[in-house]
Amino acid sequence: MENRKSQIIEIALRNIREKGYLSFSYDDLAKEIGVTKASIHYHFEKKEDLGLAICARIKKGLDHSYIEIANTKINIEDKIWEFISSRAEQISPNEICPISSMQTDYNFLPVTMQASVQQLSHLEIEYVIKLLEESSLQVTQDTKGLAALLISSVKGALQYNRILGENLYITVIAQLKLLINGNIKKR
Repeated sequence: MENRKSQIIEIALRNIREKGYLSFSYDDLAKEIGVTKASIHYHFEKKEDLGLAICARIKKGLDHSYIEIANTKINIEDKIWEFISSRAEQISPNEICPISSMQTDYNFLPVTMQASVQQLSHLEIEYVIKLLEESSLQVTQDTKGLAALLISSVKGALQYNRILGENLYITVIAQLKLLINGNIKKR
């Protein structure tokens, strides 16, 4: 029973990464999984319930990535890039970040989902802020602004990479590292 529920979440999450929250239905999911729509409704009465479960799944992934990276024995300055990479590696070349996808649909989401997407957006930036503050890097007085710049640059690169290919994600990460490393002041 729990396996079917997890399967529904994973397939819906992939659909969000590929085409957005608003662009798939329970009928689409049922056909893809090979079950009836009633089976989907059994686990998630409304699409909003499924959306909230997806947000919970994304939060669990963010938490896991942060804890794993924060506790690893790599150079503290590399932890920021490792966190960003660990999240981006879960996104296929034809996909975009699921948080970004839901941010695009934000105005059309139920209020409860809007709150969850907003929490995920804050959490993602907060984890990068923590990693920046733990490091000896002092690139700017505005750590939150730098965290937002890094996250939005990477997410934009993932979207451009989806359309243009050309390894733009890798190129952008390299340029961000040069930008940050070229402006390092040790604390």
